[in-house]
Amino acid sequence: MITIRRREPDLLTIARRYADAPHTWSTPVCFDPLQRWYARLAVADDHEVWALSWLPGQGTDLHDHGGSSGAFLVAAGVLTEETVSGGALRPHRLAAGTGRRFGSRHVHVVTNRDDRPAVSVHVYRPALHRMTRYHLVDGRLRIAEVTEAGVAW
Repeated sequence: MITIRRREPDLLTIARRYADAPHTWSTPVCFDPLQRWYARLAVADDHEVWALSWLPGQGTDLHDHGGSSGAFLVAAGVLTEETVSGGALRPHRLAAGTGRRFGSRHVHVVTNRDDRPAVSVHVYRPALHRMTRYHLVDGRLRIAEVTEAGVAW
């Protein structure tokens, strides 16, 4: 018997496709000085796509994606992603056109440390249902809060 496995689409490739065509987005990018702006651009059976905007100084808390794998691509500007390594946060600078794939256990902080606005496209498989926020205390992750889709975002 021959088993044929369906190959899942690469999430970073999907992010790049959306980042390269902002004119096709269902909503235009907004920049909100009070909070980060985000909008879901698409949802499919196996993934969802989000656009986020980042004014200088705006960023996330330390968080995971509730068991979803994903990828994000910087469409404009520069973002800094920090991941936990050896009990400390390690920064990775991502300029426009660069991105990252991540697994279901990925924990990070993303911040706009630049002096110009930034835009990014994020793809998650499966769609986000929850996110856990953390504090890094004495080199260890401590759960601060669990948020649910449809309630917190």
